Amino acid sequence: MMTTIKELYEYREMIYSLVQKELRGKYKGSVLGFFWSLLIPLFQLVIYTLVFSVFMRSGIEKFYIFLFVALVPWLFFNNCIAGGATSIIQQKNLVEKIYFPRMVLPVAYAISAFINMLLSFIIVFAALFISGIGIRIAVLGYVPLIMLIELVMGVGGALLFSAMTVYFRDMEYILNIVTMAWMYLTPILYPLDQVPENIRGFLYFNPMTSVIIAYRDILYYQKVPDMRTLIYAVVWGLIILIGGWLVFGKLQRNFVEEL
Repeated sequence: MMTTIKELYEYREMIYSLVQKELRGKYKGSVLGFFWSLLIPLFQLVIYTLVFSVFMRSGIEKFYIFLFVALVPWLFFNNCIAGGATSIIQQKNLVEKIYFPRMVLPVAYAISAFINMLLSFIIVFAALFISGIGIRIAVLGYVPLIMLIELVMGVGGALLFSAMTVYFRDMEYILNIVTMAWMYLTPILYPLDQVPENIRGFLYFNPMTSVIIAYRDILYYQKVPDMRTLIYAVVWGLIILIGGWLVFGKLQRNFVEEL
């Protein structure tokens, strides 16, 4: 793995260029450009506030914030999985014409999705202040830690599924269904304590459970995440990264032939 990291570092300028290209291409031709990265989560927040404060009142205080602080991280992970799956086949011409570490493509995609999440968090923090929940400085330092763990997960997921999609093109469509179900198996729309106790432990086999709980503990409950939650998140992050790296390393040998 150290050799791979060294290669990626040597091609850091290419990663930087691909990230720029991805971010610019996403809003190419639009009048507002990068402002959509702020407007989209803002519109989502307005809709959630209207729906869950007026039409579908929940027993959870300020449920729209409860949901929003978990949904933004989930959307990043979903983008890494579903969007990152096509990062190789969309750059088919580049892969066929020149040599470079193929991992550069899914890594660059995950980083661009991460930057979009960081922009969305501007709205998250603004919403926390406006809602009256605020931000507790003493626990805020845990946010970069959990973001880093999720980025590791996102990179691993993008590596894994981008490699598999080269060989099995239906994977792109299957992942759209899988991530839809995955979202409901993650405590985003509900707190973990509402899950029956006899099956609650099984939710920790979901890599995103510990990540979402950590975000919510820090931003909504304003408390330090439980150490066990952080350990689960770190372990799952490393499992997904190493698994994605191993699968990608094995499958990349025949990318050109399969493309």
